[in-house]
Amino acid sequence: MTFRVLAAPVLLAGALALAGASVVCADDDCQKRTIKADRNLHEAIEKHGPNSPEAEHWRSELATARSYCWDHEHKWWDEDTKRWHNDKDWDQHDHQH
Repeated sequence: MTFRVLAAPVLLAGALALAGASVVCADDDCQKRTIKADRNLHEAIEKHGPNSPEAEHWRSELATARSYCWDHEHKWWDEDTKRWHNDKDWDQHDHQH
């Protein structure tokens, strides 16, 4: 057998492994961005109140993080329920109550 015949399956397996890793990294990035914004929103609400400028800033950051995930992954992370959503059904006025 030639080197090409033996190398083809190995190269294909490597390419598939790298493709899978990039999806995991993208998921992690979306999740981390969303978690950070959600936690900062909770902290701003505790310190300044739900309608404060600080809370509004982090509410906007959370919406931006979710939109980024939706645009790139067609899903978004809900830190409060600890799960991914496949519908664009997040609340733009999250944690205002």
